[in-house]
Amino acid sequence: MKHRSRNRFALVCDYVPRRCGIATFSHDVYRTLTDPAVGAECIVVPVNDRPEGYNYPPEVRFEIAERDIKSYRRAADFLNFSDAEVVCLQHEYGIYGGPAGSHILALLRNLRVPVVAHLHTILEQPNPDQRRVMDEMNRLVSRFIVMTERGRRMLQEVHGVEADRIDLIPHGIPDMPFVDPAFYKDQFGVEGKKVLLTFGLLSPGKGIEYVLRALPEVVKVEPDLVYIILGATHPNLLREQGETYRLSLERLVADLGLKKHVIFYNRFVELEELKEFLGAADIYITPYLNKAQITSGTLAYAFGCGKAVVSTPYWHAEELLADGRGVLVPFRDSAAISRALIDLLTDPVRRDAMRKQAYLMGREMVWSQLAHSFLESFRKAREHPRGETGSRLFLATQERQHQELPLLRLDHLRTLTDGTGIIQHARYSVPNHHEGYCTDDNARALLLTVLLEETGDDTPEVRLLASRYAAFLNYAHIPETGRFHNFMSFDRRWLDEEGSEDCLGRVIWALGACVGRSQRQDLQRWAVGLLETALPTVLQTQALRPWAFALVGIHEYFRRLSGDRRVNQIREELVQRLIDAWKKSATPDWPWFEEALTYANARLPHALILGGRWTGNQEAFEIGLKSLRWLMQVQTAEAGHFRPIGNQGFYSQGGERAQYDQQPIEAYSSVAACLEAFSATKDEFWLNEARRAFDWFLGRNDLGQPLYDPTTGGCFDGLQIDRINFNQGAESTLSFLLALQEMRLVSSALEAFDRPVEPEVQPQAA
Repeated sequence: MKHRSRNRFALVCDYVPRRCGIATFSHDVYRTLTDPAVGAECIVVPVNDRPEGYNYPPEVRFEIAERDIKSYRRAADFLNFSDAEVVCLQHEYGIYGGPAGSHILALLRNLRVPVVAHLHTILEQPNPDQRRVMDEMNRLVSRFIVMTERGRRMLQEVHGVEADRIDLIPHGIPDMPFVDPAFYKDQFGVEGKKVLLTFGLLSPGKGIEYVLRALPEVVKVEPDLVYIILGATHPNLLREQGETYRLSLERLVADLGLKKHVIFYNRFVELEELKEFLGAADIYITPYLNKAQITSGTLAYAFGCGKAVVSTPYWHAEELLADGRGVLVPFRDSAAISRALIDLLTDPVRRDAMRKQAYLMGREMVWSQLAHSFLESFRKAREHPRGETGSRLFLATQERQHQELPLLRLDHLRTLTDGTGIIQHARYSVPNHHEGYCTDDNARALLLTVLLEETGDDTPEVRLLASRYAAFLNYAHIPETGRFHNFMSFDRRWLDEEGSEDCLGRVIWALGACVGRSQRQDLQRWAVGLLETALPTVLQTQALRPWAFALVGIHEYFRRLSGDRRVNQIREELVQRLIDAWKKSATPDWPWFEEALTYANARLPHALILGGRWTGNQEAFEIGLKSLRWLMQVQTAEAGHFRPIGNQGFYSQGGERAQYDQQPIEAYSSVAACLEAFSATKDEFWLNEARRAFDWFLGRNDLGQPLYDPTTGGCFDGLQIDRINFNQGAESTLSFLLALQEMRLVSSALEAFDRPVEPEVQPQAA
């Protein structure tokens, strides 16, 4: 019988041939530990960032779809059935799906083998999603591997990880001899020249433009200097912006008269060729712009191979290049880069001493020297497993009274959309061209496409739809006033001089989501520009709902740009206006903002819950929860199902409430508000209320009939006293799709974070 290794493990990671630093790193880990001299056995479970995946090597046994949370649970099942004794998780927030990569928690919760998390990013000030992911990992994994001393310290101080569960293993490097750079230079046609090198995937954060602006002064002293910029454009940047950044660098080279001194190699190089480029370099330079970079593979490679290094002081560089092992220069300081390069290039004794010191220290970083450290970490994980392993679904749908969420279908959305935008009304399922378009619906539609990005449903077709809806809003904008036209005829004539206040608020909401949630930088920039003129205009409005819509939009905006003081002032003003309206109108029996319940009612408490929670305004938060709880009681039928306020008369204080015509927009606004209340309080009551409102679409209503059309993804226009209104207009369809998508997002988050919820200490009203 063949003897089996005691070291059998699995890698969960990005993996070659995917072109990214972690994929290369993971491949190096695999090769190191499966080397015959080490004798470990390994299978690889990579994460795919594109539907077609990659042409992986044989060690890849299972693939995870980045944005499909069910794929992570299937991967856990596969790993549980494999013979892996330890799972080594390569972790960086951006690798995995969900907020801050939270989908990976679904895999960790379902594993029954110990996990060692190898961290490529550790943050000093994580945002709430990032903190929650790391704190959950602290509970679920056995050990952590960090690559720097600072990383070890931060993991203890920021996340409370015990010191004896952290292993420090430096970033591995290839083994290559210490040779004179002249040995390799003839291969690149730079013999007799001094060579600077930067390598890695190209993106604006690398700061290469600051090196280029430094070179004119350097070449005055070293006229034979050549700067090699090696690396393909980052794939994500290439998809979004093409070669815009590289072309800007090439234009800068031309403008500075540096064409003879700068060489671009626009390709991803394999290890053997990379060794040759490194060998030819006299100085390696990393001018990165982000201080909070805990590790850099390119820096480790260059330093460990014996290069003199000039770098900006990001965290890894500060630690690795301390005590004269390299030269640190301030961020974004071309003059300082010039001085540092000139000093090193004109002082070969200092440069060679720096090279030798780096090379000797680098011998401890060679991959073959690190194998025993990895195996020791895995051994400790096996012998002292930690973490609540095993499958336990939090709020699992099959354990609850509710059925699964419907499948997302966009057929009817596409039917309603033409080259101009989304048609506002329909006769049954046929778009009604006679009634044209409205900005309200195009704002809702744009919001939907942005939310679809978060579940990986932003196909090229959806992106095209997003561009059409954005173009409609752009055309509706009135620069002189900052407002938006609302109604357009089918022949593209505006039918109003200035749109409604509600229209303004809904556009602000959609634009805020583009800034805060979308990963499309073109959409972000466009939305920021439009918000500049639109947002201040909302202060001129008098109605409550545009204030509420704008507050939701501001919250979305602050997901990315939370330091904007001007926008924060507007938020505080709108929050106070809603508080004042509530105080003026509310009574013990009618705790509401107005003397009547009309339309989109739940948006008012929704806005105060958000505004109160994120500005620390406890009064606003409590009013939001109290008024929403009362509203949901009012919207409850005797049988317990959701019954929204009908729009045929609404509900005035002291009067009779209208039971019909019940509108989908009321169900959607209630779903969204209750989900926000759940997010803020972690009180399962609100999750149940959200599902109760959502089930109105599916048939838990006064007529017992579904309004959702499962064949198209469309939604009927309303519930009347004796029948369904079978028209499938834009507002109704978008209300259903938005409610469904918000439920999907929360469902994914809950499945990722599937642990019992204990209410946070938050102000609550009964």
